This record gives sequence, C-alpha cells and structure tokens, in this order.
Amino acid sequence: MKPPFKRLTLIGIGLIGSSIALAARRKELAEEIVISTRSQTTLDRARELGLGDRYYLDAAEAVEGADLVILCVPVGACGPVAKWIAPALAPGAIVSDVGSVKEAVVKSMSPHIPEGVHFVPAHPIAGTEHSGPDAGFAELFENRWCLITPVKGSDADAIARLAAFWTALGSNVEEMDPVRHDRVLAITSHLPHLIAYNLVGTAHDLETVTQSEVIKFSAGGFRDSTRLAASDPTMWRDVFLNNKDAVLEMLGRFSEELAALQRAVRWGDGEALYKAFERTRYIRRNIIEAGQETPAPDFGRHVKEPGE
Repeated sequence: MKPPFKRLTLIGIGLIGSSIALAARRKELAEEIVISTRSQTTLDRARELGLGDRYYLDAAEAVEGADLVILCVPVGACGPVAKWIAPALAPGAIVSDVGSVKEAVVKSMSPHIPEGVHFVPAHPIAGTEHSGPDAGFAELFENRWCLITPVKGSDADAIARLAAFWTALGSNVEEMDPVRHDRVLAITSHLPHLIAYNLVGTAHDLETVTQSEVIKFSAGGFRDSTRLAASDPTMWRDVFLNNKDAVLEMLGRFSEELAALQRAVRWGDGEALYKAFERTRYIRRNIIEAGQETPAPDFGRHVKEPGE
C-alpha cells in the first residue's frame, strides 16, 4: 500500500520529532522523511541514528516538495520558522506543529502561511523529561491523546489527513478550540511542571538540608512529583511565556486550594484534610481508569543508548 504522504519534513528533532520519525517509519506513513535542525551536532546525531532519509540545516530547503511539514520546535520559535519556510512551501502541503500552547502559535504562524497551504495546528499530549534525538521512541504516542486545533477556514480534508496520521501513530485524536486547549493544558500540564520546578528549587534553597541529603533520601513522593523538573528548560520557558494568562489563572486557583490545606494543617483539621484527599484520590483513580496511566514503572523515563 502506498504511504499517505510522499515527503514528511520534521523541523526540530528532539524527543517529539525523533519519536514521530521513528513511528512514521515503522508505520510506513511517508515515502521519505526529511530532517531539519539548526544545530550541526544534532543533525549529525540524527543522521547517525538513521532518523530520516535527508538532512538539512536550512529549514526552507528541507520543506521543498513536502506534503506534510511538522514543526517540532519550542513554541516561541514557531512564528520565525514559519516565516522562514513560507516561500518554499508546496501548494497543497499541510503545515502543523506539536506545541503545548495553541493560541499563541496560531497567532504567530498564521500570517506566514501562503495561500493554498493548509495550516492545521496540533498537540500530541505525550512526552518524557528527556530531550534530544536520542530520547525518541516509536511507542511514545500509543494510547496518548493528540489534540487538533483547526483555525478558521481550515481545510476539512487536510484536518482529516492529519488526524489519520496521528491515529496511525497510535494516538487518540480529538479536535478542540485553541483557546480552550490552552486553558485545559494549563491545569493538566503547565501548572504541574511549574510546581515541579518550584519544589526542586525550594529543596535546593533549604539551608538546613543539604543537596546531597535531598538526592540520597528522595522518597517516592519527591522523586515522582519532581520528575517533570528535568524537562527541557527552553521549551518550558516558551510555554509559560506564551500561555501566561491561562497559567496565571490556574496558579491563582491552585494557591487558593493550597492555602486551604495550609490552614487545615495549621489548625489540626483532620476532617478537612481527609475530605480533600478523598476527593482528589477519586480524580486520580479516574485518570488511571481512563487509560492515561501505565503499569510500566519506567514509562517515559528510558533513554535509548546508541545502538539499542
């Protein structure tokens, strides 16, 4: 059977880009995979790993003749990259992204998409704390959600083709308005990362506890809740700067809930603590029942070694 896309170009080859390349190759979704990144070292490593068929430092060269282009770069870079590649995009091509923020990406990319090229933003809700081309694995998207956030006037056929692509990678696909997407992800993804960064920072700054003790005696709670703090700082800097309003709203709500727990602890209000914990345990169980958890203890934590 002929692959659904003739040429897939991936701009940016970190965890998500390399995982798309591996999964698309395994599923035979493109006749040719083209890789582009601005770092010669990263491009050379992608070549060593065999992630693509052709490799370019110049993103504009990489998109020539591509019928599917996916930007796998930090959200702050999406606008400049779209402007750079615009003159080289083929008529009828689908241009997408994988950013964790959608409204800002739509605003920054839309003005640069040429007439006759289909812009269909997307966000695969999958990832680990690792980054770089070595971090990718083909199973990353299996049974994860991918949200497609069409813009006004998006071509229905282009949306369907992109949805089929992500479905073939193993994702569950759903459409969502970009603004709603950003509010949902602010609480389910962005705020947890901010809390993890802050928790590690608090432990680092304690005068009565040494860094070596924090590392040595990290129990499951600290270890598991701070895993996110190992995530790519550039990517998350851009996420918070580009989804500021939604993140601040959710942070305010979180602060109110935290203050209520603080009062309960201070005043020994066991009943209030129990009710809060029981309510949140119910939500956590629903997450597991919804299939958004896995029994594999190292899921998303395994970094493939060269040659593995």
